[in-house]
Amino acid sequence: MKDISVKIGKQEWLELLLAIAVLIAATLLPSQIALYSTAVFFTIFAFFKPFQALVILVPYVIFRSLFIEINPGMKLIGDLMTFVVLARLFLLNIRQVKTWFHFKPFEWFFFAFLLFGAAIGYKNGVSIGAIVFQLRTFLIMYILYYILSRSELPKNFFVKLAWITVLSGVVIFVQGVVEKLTLRQELMPEAWAQKTLSSTNFVRIYGLLNNPNSLALVMFFAICAAFFLRWAYKDVQYKWILIIANVAFVGMLLLTLSRGTWIASFVFVVFFMLLARNWKLFKQIVITFIAAIVLVYYPVNLGLLVLQNMGMDNDTAPDISESGISNRFTATFDDETLTLMNESGRVFYIKKGFEVLKDYPITGAGFGTFGGSATLSYDSPIYEKYEIRSDIYGGKNFYSDNQYIQVIAETGAVGVLLFAGFLLSMVWMFWKERKTVFGQYMFGLWFATGAAGMFYNIWELKVYTMFFFMLFALFVSSRALYPMLELSKSEREQAE
Repeated sequence: MKDISVKIGKQEWLELLLAIAVLIAATLLPSQIALYSTAVFFTIFAFFKPFQALVILVPYVIFRSLFIEINPGMKLIGDLMTFVVLARLFLLNIRQVKTWFHFKPFEWFFFAFLLFGAAIGYKNGVSIGAIVFQLRTFLIMYILYYILSRSELPKNFFVKLAWITVLSGVVIFVQGVVEKLTLRQELMPEAWAQKTLSSTNFVRIYGLLNNPNSLALVMFFAICAAFFLRWAYKDVQYKWILIIANVAFVGMLLLTLSRGTWIASFVFVVFFMLLARNWKLFKQIVITFIAAIVLVYYPVNLGLLVLQNMGMDNDTAPDISESGISNRFTATFDDETLTLMNESGRVFYIKKGFEVLKDYPITGAGFGTFGGSATLSYDSPIYEKYEIRSDIYGGKNFYSDNQYIQVIAETGAVGVLLFAGFLLSMVWMFWKERKTVFGQYMFGLWFATGAAGMFYNIWELKVYTMFFFMLFALFVSSRALYPMLELSKSEREQAE
């Protein structure tokens, strides 16, 4: 963490702006033309500017739902850039093939978990397509870790990632406030604006990610990025810009009404502070939180109330009095919510998961059978047997909204042990570096991820795993825990 640079050259910014301009321009093209033109541009861009391409992945993944809603021809850009950069890494280090296969214990556990789940799924009748889909979901962001953890990174790479995250957060904040004040009528695709939502979800901000929980998770990382930049610039340059950004981001996090992310954020602060004991930073976090409530959360809700009273259709407007933070938590335990959770929600799926485990206690039913990414696009061979349905996602397609029950149902006792090995091997790496700020941060992030897994399929959520694996890779690369490989000498020298 000490060996970083905050200097970002004009040429680097121009390259990033060019790539962003291409993304925006592609939304205006016919789908097929967008597919081929972006494939050509980003293949060239990723091959000759690999580190810049990895930076551009941040806004692309964040806004991917928006891009493909406007133009389906843009859906392959992220995978394309990732694999092109990986291919470049291998090509430049073709004489060091043995170093490609240096893996840490957590990786071996991860690979074993994936192979086991895939084999059991195939044995139990899951299609090859569904298994490949599920493996891709788990692996695609790990590839970012593989590339970055073994690469000699430009000294300003961390700062560029932080800035692009903060700038993405600013866009999300502006759109989110407009979305809230206009009751989902402005600055969003028409299909999203016309989507029918329950009264509980209508008051939440879905943003340009079209999901309040994903938006909240991005805000969490944007908050971390802004605090990191304050540290990197030693609270001299951009201090007030970053303070204002953090207040806005925390306010947006609150406005999403995402209980799972609130809990995960709280867990992060607790475990980070247990090691860091940085009370000055803790004071800044508390002040930022209070300022966000006073300057963002309440003013936005008040503004919506004023606009309603000025003539909005009160029959379709949300009830602001029942959309606050305290109501969000108390509503979790009211009779109606508990009934829904038991009939078609999280509790229902947890019960069904243990039913599956009872029949497959050692191996589980395999990937592609219960509440994962693959089951959103492919039929599961076991849903009819267990009478699994979903009133939320429609038909038989659902997320388990709990990473652990998915692991339990799909991979049984063996998979649980392998997945535990994957997680515990990681936290041991962070614990060994507990005296460093980065180690303390990753330690807190690990526990936050664990908490988030109780509410989301967190290891399948690309917008989260992108940040997690990138940060993990930077942590590892800064300690040279692998044989270091060349990826782009010219970019590294340019940055230095």
